Amino acid sequence: MKLLHYTYRKLSLLFIALMATWGVLFYYAIVDEVVDETDDTLENYAYLLIKKVLHDPSTLDTQGNLMSVYAFRPLTEEEGLNYREVFYDSSIYIELEGEYEPVRAMKTAFRTADGQFYELTLMISTMERDDLQEAMLWYLSILFLLLLICTSIGIRLVLGSVFRPLHRLLEWLQLIQPGKPVPALDNPTQIREFRQLSEAAEDMAGRSYKAYEEQKQFIENAAHELQTPLAIVRGKVELLAECECFSEAQMKELDAIYSTLGRAVKLNKSLLLLSRIENGQFSDTEDVDVDELVDNLLPDLMDIYEHKDIRLERQRGDKPFVIRCNPSLAQILVSNLLKNALLHNQDGGSLQVVTTPDSLQVRNSGEAPLDQEKLFRRFYHSIKGKKDSNGLGLAIARTIAQSASLGLEYAWEDGMHVFSLVKETEKETVGK
Repeated sequence: MKLLHYTYRKLSLLFIALMATWGVLFYYAIVDEVVDETDDTLENYAYLLIKKVLHDPSTLDTQGNLMSVYAFRPLTEEEGLNYREVFYDSSIYIELEGEYEPVRAMKTAFRTADGQFYELTLMISTMERDDLQEAMLWYLSILFLLLLICTSIGIRLVLGSVFRPLHRLLEWLQLIQPGKPVPALDNPTQIREFRQLSEAAEDMAGRSYKAYEEQKQFIENAAHELQTPLAIVRGKVELLAECECFSEAQMKELDAIYSTLGRAVKLNKSLLLLSRIENGQFSDTEDVDVDELVDNLLPDLMDIYEHKDIRLERQRGDKPFVIRCNPSLAQILVSNLLKNALLHNQDGGSLQVVTTPDSLQVRNSGEAPLDQEKLFRRFYHSIKGKKDSNGLGLAIARTIAQSASLGLEYAWEDGMHVFSLVKETEKETVGK
């Protein structure tokens, strides 16, 4: 989840909770105020009625009208002395309306001039108060909704403006690629934290590019510097081998030295290639037809390993297997897989090369399954005694596959080693 959406959601939930709490409290505060005003009206009206009774005792025999109803009831001395004034909500039946209407009632007691206690029950219609409460509830709901919408939009706009420098920085970071100069960062902001973050990111990217260039230069120089003395030593060994003064045993030793130097040269080239791949120096990519690569490489490779008498089975899909990769790396990838299957195959064994629109599968005969955890490690020799292998072929193949968003997996099926090269989407589907 994006930081903007996460912050916006948290603030929105907090704002909704605060607004809801405020709305409920405000509603009940207004309702309580309306009730207090109604009770004050009842007290004032009761005071006027009691004053009228004291001046005109005949008022005790009267009752109120439709909007205010009152009645008097005599009390005993004990009841009058212990009487407590009360307010409550009630309802009365209105004959003209033919229904019950809500009223606010008050009961109080007073003593006339002759010492008699009376209870006054006074009721005032609250129809207007109920209408006021209903209207107030609607207005509060509409106000809450409008305020929520306006505030949500405002918060989104403010957060979008605040986090805009961060979004620019993230977009800039996505433009940085290994081996390419760091692009300029135009990200002015008044927020100190974002400004410091941009400066730190720009400085880190610059130092990273400088270190990358220095490392690349060092690796290339080291590889070239090693290549020259190795070539000189091999040349001198060849010259020594032409001399007839050496015995047969000495000639065998020279041959062993020459073979070792050959493996050192191949190892040096493989390490240089692996470093260049990991440093992203093969950035030019295009659509490569794997079927065409396989068909071009197989004849020459089968001739090289003709002495092993390997049976070849070639199967194609209805459509070619096309990958997006650097052409040179694609050829190295396919060549390494085929060479590995031929080099480590059994004499008189079988080689099956199967292509589909989404995969390449290379199967070769074997004696026992290999260690999947170590198989793609550098300098790992899966089969002992293979002097022609430097242990980097599968490591290079896995690195090229990863750089082209391909999956390279190993399996042991029916007495055969199976190496599968598949597209990442197809790999995920198979995994599920």
